Amino acid sequence: MGTTAIVDTTGTEPYLMELAPDVHAFCQPDGGWCLSNAGFVSDGTSTLLVDTAATERRARLLRDAIATAGAPHPQYVVNTHHHGDHTYGNGLFAAGGSAVVGHVACRRELLAAGRQLHGVWPDVDYGDIEITAPTLTYSESMRLHTAGSEVRLFHPGVAHTPGDTIVWLPRQRIVFTGDLVFNGGTPFILMGSLTGSLRALDLLRSLDAEIVVPGHGPVTDPGVYDTMERYLRHLGCLADTGRAAGHTPLQTARAADLGAFAQLRESERLVANLHRVYAELDGIAPGAPLDVAAAFADMTEMNGGVPVACHA
Repeated sequence: MGTTAIVDTTGTEPYLMELAPDVHAFCQPDGGWCLSNAGFVSDGTSTLLVDTAATERRARLLRDAIATAGAPHPQYVVNTHHHGDHTYGNGLFAAGGSAVVGHVACRRELLAAGRQLHGVWPDVDYGDIEITAPTLTYSESMRLHTAGSEVRLFHPGVAHTPGDTIVWLPRQRIVFTGDLVFNGGTPFILMGSLTGSLRALDLLRSLDAEIVVPGHGPVTDPGVYDTMERYLRHLGCLADTGRAAGHTPLQTARAADLGAFAQLRESERLVANLHRVYAELDGIAPGAPLDVAAAFADMTEMNGGVPVACHA
């Protein structure tokens, strides 16, 4: 892999990483709240983009990075899920002619959520954001033959969200996971499923990728799946014990010993994740809506009253 820097890769601004001929990752340090990765594949005549960004400024940086790499404006933009840090920039690319692609549930959830990030972090300068949902959707899998590559899209079932998409480049053995994988950050399954997230990891392992582009954090290798699984199984054990003791998700989170997982960014996500696992234990369907405001309030309490901060 090579690196084409927009800015110093040790800083806080995005940078390009060349993963293989014609394939780049657009990485956003430090991978915290709203600093998600994107990427693109291009043969110089057509381009497919994976995800966009949380603000107009960052979406424009992404667009400029694509042009700097000598790639044309994307023919397709594939959304790995509906969250605003991966989709708020859709409108910028759609205005230039890009078709937005995603799972049917991604379209549904994106339209229902609207300006979701504005509601959580109202003081962020998002710029001119036009909510733009996928217009080309699929239900189980899809193959796109574009940008000189075969691009396979898989829906793993409800996992991080109800409408996740895995983007797999079989020839290059590169996978874009969206937020099914966090590298260096705490997983977040409030809107998804614990059992589904574990199932998604099994699907990712079956692809036998060499390079993994996570939704947040540095580009890595499949070893990251093991860290994700250990965290998720530990989460399940905490939920089983806490619920049996009659403790709330916040009480369970405050008493938890996370061990090595305490070093992951955004460790306050533990309590939001417990909200989801408790709901699953209560028989609520994976991905069914929960009280997001209550979960974010508990995360703020986990931070000692300091609000959960958007880094975009």
